[in-house]
Parts: sequence; structure tokens; C-alpha cells
Amino acid sequence: MGLLTGKKAVIFGIANEKSIAWAIAEAFKREGAEIAITYANDMVAKRVLPLAESIGAEMVLPCDVRSDGEIAAVFGRLGAAWGGLDILVHSIAFASKEELKGSFLKTTREGFAMAMDISAYSLVALMKEAAPLMQGRGGSVVTMTYYGGQKVFPNYNVMGVAKAALEASVRYLAEAVGPDGIRVNAISAGPLKTLAAAGVGGFNQIAGHVEKRAPLRRNIGQEEVAGAALYLCSPLASGVTGEVHFVDAGYNIIGL
Repeated sequence: MGLLTGKKAVIFGIANEKSIAWAIAEAFKREGAEIAITYANDMVAKRVLPLAESIGAEMVLPCDVRSDGEIAAVFGRLGAAWGGLDILVHSIAFASKEELKGSFLKTTREGFAMAMDISAYSLVALMKEAAPLMQGRGGSVVTMTYYGGQKVFPNYNVMGVAKAALEASVRYLAEAVGPDGIRVNAISAGPLKTLAAAGVGGFNQIAGHVEKRAPLRRNIGQEEVAGAALYLCSPLASGVTGEVHFVDAGYNIIGL
């Protein structure tokens, strides 16, 4: 179809072949985008590098989003190689496993700060560097959130607070960069078996409940989230910004 032909996209957050970010990278590549991929550390690189090679990614770059210097280096490389940027995908979230079980009252100061920095502030940090490369190109930014940022889910704890901050950041960023023609949106995906989800206590029970109660009576797949990202980053969504787009088989509309 070529919805993204000629577009240049950088994708943060691929951990393995089950990652939402990986499904997005595959979908974008099929639609004609040039792809750059980042990885957080050497351990992740062992899984990411073969994936990047399989789709012919133009660049594969290290980036710990806790480091402003590493972020600046990534976008410096992108700017030098491409002369600009059209799409930024932020699929990054982290909290210690100890923070994702039991009572929210057990949240530590250190755990709270880490979850907020990596899961929420990182989007702001990335956009500070991405926005200048997107000016005049009608850039699009998409991030991944979860319904636990709006409603209470067992054991989601500090990650729910971080996702709430991420969703608020989407709205504020959309307003900040809107005059430059840059759009910012979030996708709220239903429960998916990813590396990140494995750290949430009781994940299987949550997924089972959603499957029974969602209007479509099923859970979703990574490819369905990738389809939504493709829409939001394509000209089809040229008038959409500041939104949280649900891809959860309709679960978010259910009250009881």
C-alpha cells in the first residue's frame, strides 16, 4: 500500500520479537518507511540486532533514555544521516518487579522516581530532540499506554501512575508542538504477553478477565496495535492529535 513511502521513522522500545514496537517496525517497513531502531543495553542488543537486520533497518543505535547525552547522540546521528525525521515511536516502560505486586502503599521513593523517569519523562526527553528534526515535515509521534493509567488494576501500582503521567504528557506535548504541524498520540493496548507484561503480578488473570468481558470477547494481538500505529502515523490521521486511542477489543467501554 505504501502509506509511509519516503517517511523516516525511529522506534524506541523493541525488546524481542513479541514487543509491540517490533510489530510496529514490521508494519512501517511494509508500508515503505525507512527505519532506525534503538536498543537500551548490550543484553537487549543481542535480541534486537538480528531483528533489525531482518527488515533492513537503516540504523541501529544504542540509547539509554535515562541519559540526555545518549538521546542527543541518537538524534544527532539521525539528523546527519536523514536530514530530518517524520515518525517517532515511544514504546518504553519500566518499573521494578517489587513495585508491581502487592499494595500500592509499598511503593518506594526510588521505585516511583525510576518508573516516572523511564516510562513517562522519557517521551518528553525524546521529543526535545526529535521536534527540531520534524519541523516542516508534519511529523507524528506515538507512544504506548495502558488502561491502568485511568483505572485501578491489581498490582499495576506505580506503573499506573506513570501511564497517567504519560497520557497527560501526550496532551501537553500535542499542544506544545502542534503549531509546528507535529502530532502526538497514544495507543492504549489491551493486555498482551510481552516482556514488560511478564513483570506484572496476576497478568494472566487480568488477560482472562478482559477476554471474557470485552465486547469482542477476546484479547488483541500485537499486529492490531501496529495497525493503529500505522494509521496514527500516516496521512489518514492528519487531523488527530493529543488522543488516547484504545485497541483493547472494546474493554474500556464496559462499566460492570
